[in-house]
Amino acid sequence: MSLQAVGVLGTGRYVPERVLTNHELEKMVDTNDEWIVTRTGIRERRIAAPEQASSDLAYEASKIALDKAGISPEEIDLIIVATITPDMSFPSTACILQDKLGAKKAAAFDLSAACSGFIYSLANASNFIATGTYKYALVVGAECLSKITDYTDRNTCILFGDGAGAVVLGPVAEGRGFKSFELGADGTGGPLLKVEAGGSRCPASPQSLEGKQHFIYMAGAEVFKFAVRIMGSAAEDALRKAGIDKSDVDLLVPHQANIRIIQSALQRLALSEDKCMINLHKYGNVSAASIPIALAEADEEGRLKEGDCVVLVGFGGGLTWGASVLVW
Repeated sequence: MSLQAVGVLGTGRYVPERVLTNHELEKMVDTNDEWIVTRTGIRERRIAAPEQASSDLAYEASKIALDKAGISPEEIDLIIVATITPDMSFPSTACILQDKLGAKKAAAFDLSAACSGFIYSLANASNFIATGTYKYALVVGAECLSKITDYTDRNTCILFGDGAGAVVLGPVAEGRGFKSFELGADGTGGPLLKVEAGGSRCPASPQSLEGKQHFIYMAGAEVFKFAVRIMGSAAEDALRKAGIDKSDVDLLVPHQANIRIIQSALQRLALSEDKCMINLHKYGNVSAASIPIALAEADEEGRLKEGDCVVLVGFGGGLTWGASVLVW
């Protein structure tokens, strides 16, 4: 059976209005702007309003992506939302988004792979389309990380922000679209990056609230070492699968976690910084939303031209990683 070529038909992004700067964080915890910028590259991040949830951010990004693709919500066959901050345990954020959009015929589910979730979701959706099961899919990364961030923990509160990015996937001409996916996981690293409470292992209780177990915990040094190693190798593996040399890469769109991690990936791939989409200075780490936000911003800025070789790569809690090669 021949497979249908699948690519991106439209992109969209949305970030909340409120900006939280490093200088504001200086008043909240023992840190300073120079320390944050030097170690992470982050200068500010966006924070959702109290009444905003992940589905609200996803809705705004999705409307833009659908409009750019020229596809109506009624034509969408599948919605996947990558998130670790769903509106609630169930129903899924994807089902809530389906209702908001009026995408009545779409199957819908959430995918949880932390910061790698968007690439995991792309792999799922593209396979549904390639095999002819569906024609059009909406894939969204949406996060409200501010809702699970402890703003008394100086190690984590400087890193995370809120936002959503969306893409519409569908059939494209032969030679275009996704050429490979590389997905991986190492569950032994699960304890390094987690939200401990709120699930069936540790249900919400007065003790879990008092122990701040509903907030992000991260063993920063260990996660950094893992990320430096995996970002470059995952991208290389995806390129090898696609049969494309790293010298042919036109744009790298990495997970926006830390400028030093991105620079190490660029060094391994022998790419200059002008061939990389970097926006973490504006938005911080937005987990599953960071790659689609960066991709949409690159699209807006005219940095994606037909025939360009684009590499998407990310890593996250789980531990997980994912990379994809896309011919635009």
